[in-house]
Amino acid sequence: MIITKTEISEVVSIEPIVRGDSRGYFMECFLKDKFNKEVNATDFIQENESFSNRGVLRGLHYQLPPAAQSKLIRVVTGKILDVAVDIRVGSPTFGKCVIMELSAENKKQLFIPRGFAHGFSVLEDNTIVQYKTDNYYSPQDEAAILWSDPALGIDWGLNIDEVILSEKDKFHPLLKDAKLFDYSSKLY
Repeated sequence: MIITKTEISEVVSIEPIVRGDSRGYFMECFLKDKFNKEVNATDFIQENESFSNRGVLRGLHYQLPPAAQSKLIRVVTGKILDVAVDIRVGSPTFGKCVIMELSAENKKQLFIPRGFAHGFSVLEDNTIVQYKTDNYYSPQDEAAILWSDPALGIDWGLNIDEVILSEKDKFHPLLKDAKLFDYSSKLY
């Protein structure tokens, strides 16, 4: 695994080493010992999968303490634009985003720590996204920020008329009105 810190050092790109031949390929997607040493000592306990077609946008979601979650995102088929937003009030990178294309072709993964909102836009039909979390889904601790918040200025790689949202994702608060994390709080 090739581990690379992004412009927000806590958000990390992970690229597997792919070995291919005439039969196909093999790669190690996750090595807990290396991940814990070089990225974040994280105990993933749940894995989720979504299927979507081009234009679907999911986000910007997160869970508040005590159910805050880290996520490790990967794409099995298709392509997404994955977004992590620092929502730790007082952080030097508060309100900043990491945006990375994840695809079946590039096989990259993105680690998003606690204290960040997460979302993605789907750039190809028949896209399957898998992600691990280090805390169980907790509906009572669920929170989100409006995907189109002008203060964030996220380019989702889609035309506005292409965007397909759930009813819930249409009405989240702006960053300035959302429940957020405190940078000085211990999240792990």
